[in-house]
Amino acid sequence: MKRNRQQAVSTSKVVGYTRVSTAEQALEGVSLDGQAAAIRAYCMMRGLELVDLVQDPGASAGKPLEKRDGGKRVLSLVEQGEAGGVVAWKLDRLFRDCAECLTVTGDWDRSTVSLHLVDLGGQAIDTSTAMGRFFLTVMAGAAEMERNLIRERTSAGMAYKKAQGERVGRIPFGYRLADDGVHLEPDAEEQATLATMVQLRRAGKTLQQITDQLNETGRPSRNRRGEPGRWSVSGVWGLLKRDLQDADGKEVTDTNTDES
Repeated sequence: MKRNRQQAVSTSKVVGYTRVSTAEQALEGVSLDGQAAAIRAYCMMRGLELVDLVQDPGASAGKPLEKRDGGKRVLSLVEQGEAGGVVAWKLDRLFRDCAECLTVTGDWDRSTVSLHLVDLGGQAIDTSTAMGRFFLTVMAGAAEMERNLIRERTSAGMAYKKAQGERVGRIPFGYRLADDGVHLEPDAEEQATLATMVQLRRAGKTLQQITDQLNETGRPSRNRRGEPGRWSVSGVWGLLKRDLQDADGKEVTDTNTDES
């Protein structure tokens, strides 16, 4: 952190930060206004002067703080000595993972910049104290472990469902959802279209020729909404990469891509 040491700033002057992703707004009702209200109430209770309240609407948690528009503003205020502390509602509003959290807060500690979290494991913390810094380190590591465990469980669960022939994500072309609403079953018309693609490709037809023939003979593709549509060269090749295999069961490379 390139903070100007000659610009002394009171640790009672803080910048607030709120963030919400588009998905969170749509699915979980996480509110920027709610976070802002909690930050203001915390600052009033602690006697902190809120010099700015920065918002990052629609910002993904996967982006580091320095890559978000609002995050850049927060870092700039701290580096310029205009704020001696940062206040956020929860840890995941600020940082994408444990490593980023410890790196950034380590820099802040060396510049006597404190981090205030309104809710970390059910209680507020202030890293200007030794206990606050210790608790942040422990909870950041615990949060990272929980995210990794959830990721592992999700991956294992999806692999099991796929092995059992159950639907995972979008229904692939050539299949439809069975009457039980869980498993997939072959769609006769789409399977015939796939077979035609493979036959034409093995006969030496270019991707463009295959695409044109499918469109001319009225064999529809399927868009992301599951509606029928026209074929594109990329759509045809995407399915051929999945279904066109050699005798050894390995994916056949695109050895005939001349579309002229």
